[in-house]
Amino acid sequence: MSAVLRAGVLGWPVSHSLSPRLHGHWLSQYNIDGSYEAVAVQPEDLAGALSGLADEGFRGVNLTVPHKQAALALVDKIDDAAQRIGAINTIVVEAGARLAGSNTDAFGFIENLRDHVPDQVANGWSGRPVAVLGAGGAARAVCTALLDCGVAEIRLVNRTAQRAASLVDTLPGMDRCAKIYTWVDGPDALADAGLLVNTTVLGMTGQAPLDLDLTRLPDDATVHDIVYAPLETDLLARARQRGNPTVDGLGMLLHQARPGFRAWFGVDPVVDDGLRRAVLAGL
Repeated sequence: MSAVLRAGVLGWPVSHSLSPRLHGHWLSQYNIDGSYEAVAVQPEDLAGALSGLADEGFRGVNLTVPHKQAALALVDKIDDAAQRIGAINTIVVEAGARLAGSNTDAFGFIENLRDHVPDQVANGWSGRPVAVLGAGGAARAVCTALLDCGVAEIRLVNRTAQRAASLVDTLPGMDRCAKIYTWVDGPDALADAGLLVNTTVLGMTGQAPLDLDLTRLPDDATVHDIVYAPLETDLLARARQRGNPTVDGLGMLLHQARPGFRAWFGVDPVVDDGLRRAVLAGL
């Protein structure tokens, strides 16, 4: 009898994670004899937890806060996306207990948009600027994906210009296409944009609202909020009311899980309405 294939997510805390529900749905859908577990790991215990994955029978794990940056120094190799983004969210245990770290957030972001606006993704928004709100880790993943799509101009809107400048200076390729806006002149960044992306926590349940005037945003520009709690943020509601195409953040979460599941369980899973319903039930 073959051993149960084992994977999981490490975080501190980790009880809030939707990943067990997400991967559990796929395990059931594809009739795989496997498990996906939430494992609470304190920051000071991360090195030991990762070095023990093979002995514990894990094929790999996801990482959530606060472990994504710390893991960079604890794995045996890092893929290009993780190197550029500066964080790891997926680990595969390879032969000899070697740990391969990757970051699938850029993949999840662009695959979610590909589901909704495939022509825009294929054409790199046809030379039109893309406005990105925020300059943190999520913004790095989003900008990485946009650079790979050939977007000609990325307008970073952030409370402090210094943090946006740091992102531009440390993400290869950004210096060629980035323009920086503070929150005060943020509405100017929306003029002629083909896509607006919110990567901040503003508008998330329990956080301050996102106060941004959309008047200068073209009516045909897609508005994407990577927040998924609530599923329709105030930004998306206001954009929809003025006729803009909108994309919620749940799809990014679902798609970023695909590469890990494929590596651990040998099946490239499908993101569909059944998966969305299963994960939404956990919100």
